[in-house]
Amino acid sequence: MIFSRTAARRRAGAAVAAALVLTACTPDGHRGQGGDPTGPPPTVSSPTASASVEPMASCPASGVRIRSTGSDAAMGLRALGLELVNCGDRPYQLNGYPILHVFDEQREPVMLRVVNGAKEITSGFDQPPRKVTLATGERATAVVLWRNLVTDSTVVATNGKYLTVAPAAGLPAAEVDPDGPVDLGNTGRIGVSAWKKADPATT
Repeated sequence: MIFSRTAARRRAGAAVAAALVLTACTPDGHRGQGGDPTGPPPTVSSPTASASVEPMASCPASGVRIRSTGSDAAMGLRALGLELVNCGDRPYQLNGYPILHVFDEQREPVMLRVVNGAKEITSGFDQPPRKVTLATGERATAVVLWRNLVTDSTVVATNGKYLTVAPAAGLPAAEVDPDGPVDLGNTGRIGVSAWKKADPATT
């Protein structure tokens, strides 16, 4: 009788062990993710053309994008290029000068005088404004000019860090990269040329 009970226990233990081995070899799905563990794994959608971002999607509500195109510095004269692109779906008109605002590291406005043209700073950028009409995809350009000049050691030199540009007065401004500090010395002024239509052949 004792032998029979012992044999029965051994057979029961072997059956339990076999069941555990079979359970370990059976796929258990994605634990912790819910759902039917024996169901198919979740599918991952591949990007499609319809999911890609269209260029028009990045166009601001104003219908134009403004950016800087880099700067040039020589003999204390700074020249920063500006570019305005009509990214909207209708013609865009310009007739005048960009509106500039300079801010310091704390994003506080820097007090300065904006000169339309550059006759007080340098020559060659004083063409009067003309009416410009940009079709979709066309560009207009302008140049921001200033001198890093200190003429009075008792006056603290001005250094701006941020620059915003609006197409015209009363229109939304965009922050552009000034490509370095707006180091005005103690001149207290910055110049800007009028918008002009860019040559389609240039980039």
